[in-house]
Amino acid sequence: MDQKDPLSDSTRTIAARATPPGTGGIGVIRLSGPDCLRIAHKLTGRELNPREATPTRFHSEGGDTLDHGIAILFKAPASYTGEDVLELHCHGGPVILDSVLAEVTALGAELARPGEFTERAFLNGKMDLAQAEAVVDLINSQTETAAKCALRSLEGHFSRKITDLCANLRELRVFIEANIDFSDEPVDSIENKEIKKNITAFNELIGELIEISRPGELLSTGAEVVLIGAPNAGKSSLLNALARAERAIVTATPGTTRDTLEATISLEGLPIRLIDTAGLRESDDEIEAEGMRRALAAAERADLVLEVRDDTHPDANSLKTGGEVSSNKKKVVVFNKCDLSGRAFGEFNNHDGCPAVAVSATKGQGIDSLEKMVQVELGYRGEREDTIMARRRHIEAMQRANSHLDQAINQFESTDLLAEEIRLAQNALGEITGEVTVEDLLGDIFSTFCIGK
Repeated sequence: MDQKDPLSDSTRTIAARATPPGTGGIGVIRLSGPDCLRIAHKLTGRELNPREATPTRFHSEGGDTLDHGIAILFKAPASYTGEDVLELHCHGGPVILDSVLAEVTALGAELARPGEFTERAFLNGKMDLAQAEAVVDLINSQTETAAKCALRSLEGHFSRKITDLCANLRELRVFIEANIDFSDEPVDSIENKEIKKNITAFNELIGELIEISRPGELLSTGAEVVLIGAPNAGKSSLLNALARAERAIVTATPGTTRDTLEATISLEGLPIRLIDTAGLRESDDEIEAEGMRRALAAAERADLVLEVRDDTHPDANSLKTGGEVSSNKKKVVVFNKCDLSGRAFGEFNNHDGCPAVAVSATKGQGIDSLEKMVQVELGYRGEREDTIMARRRHIEAMQRANSHLDQAINQFESTDLLAEEIRLAQNALGEITGEVTVEDLLGDIFSTFCIGK
């Protein structure tokens, strides 16, 4: 990647809070850029030794004390961004932090854009693009499993696999292009067999990477599961059973739930947002009708729909609404109240062609089977030591690389086209680490970061 024209102007010194908004014992303001030393001297009135926590007074240019805290200077290139970095550890009150940040900007720093510190770290070679994305994944992790997978990516496990593949493809290209440039004869059949063997092996390695990346994609985004069904089917009771807490009001009166209600759970480390919805039936009540509209809208957005049916009143399970959930939407049919109907708990074949499970939400029976089925339908296999915290763009890039290598197998009549397909496969993989990238992609990625990171 050509880094002569970076997105982030390295002549600017940027500043932002590095701790969340609100009140706390400590608040941190971070600066990065060429003016850190000058601003540190102006703000503290003293010289700072690198990597030394220095108790100091922060004061305005007029001499007024803004706060007493700690200043730490990190000299380039041994810093997070690869530039001079200054951290100001203040008392964590919003007024104090605002006053110190205002003084810093008055001294010449500019407020950082979202993700600009990590963007500079990437542009200065402190981390690659996959590692940079792992920073925000680690911050946003909702479960311990997600955090562990993000940390592995931040430490470079995924990047090293991609870098090794790119290096191997580059070597193969060099061999093929040398034959194009320096030989009057086509590559012989023995060499063809060896090249095909290598391409097939690379394709298999990429396929394996895709497989261990899919659970990581789910871990990074979480999944949304929506409960729908007729009134009194037991949706709210099921939400409480899955959440292991009394989150929803449960009564015998139909239509108790009029709006969506959410709870977040973890299934073997996978964060899942459960959404309980209004019962679906014909109704002239304007509020209830709006609740049903929201229920159907939530079901259309969901990664998985749980259609809850009352097994004691099968005739009451017809979803009479003004709309229907798409037939191609992933769905599990949950037969509830099976402690009363006598149906055996657990998975069974449903005549509708959907996976089905029998439970009792109030007794907690069959819930384990339902949880396992939810994981299967979402494509989550549980935590593995080799699980990669991947994103959709990573998987799509690997799929494109696979496709180009498939095309390469068919191009042995033209070594020019063979080399070009391998180059395109290498470039697709290079997009993951940022070795090959465009400014639009960087802008999209770093804009999702919080300010100060």
